[in-house]
Amino acid sequence: MTHTSHTSVILTVLFCLASLATAQLTETFSARLTMMPIEVATRANVTGAGSGSALLDGRRLLVSGSFSGLRGPATAARLHVGPALGIRGAPIFELSVESATDGSFSGEVELTGDQVESLNQGRLYIQIHSETAPEGNLWGWLLP
Repeated sequence: MTHTSHTSVILTVLFCLASLATAQLTETFSARLTMMPIEVATRANVTGAGSGSALLDGRRLLVSGSFSGLRGPATAARLHVGPALGIRGAPIFELSVESATDGSFSGEVELTGDQVESLNQGRLYIQIHSETAPEGNLWGWLLP
């Protein structure tokens, strides 16, 4: 093997290893957004469905999704962290959302190490609020 071809093989192997390392840092998550009435009195105002996805690249999280069938226009979309899967928690990031009954949401956030761990444990969720359900209309936990 000549010096040039030996160098070429080494560079190819290094490139493949770098690509593999980068691929392992990128993870995808998805969420099914469903109605989650907080109390019986608000049940009639909580309607709709949606879906969301997230791409984790290192600590950068890109979130996007869509919703439909809200009784009133969306007013907010947030990323929350709960103490455990399925348990409500505090908002950590505002997402952009269309003020409509059918629309989309998106956002990009740099997570802390603890927040990345929470995401991997299924503790991060998306919540969409509407004019008719200001406490939260649709919720969906981000899962691998």
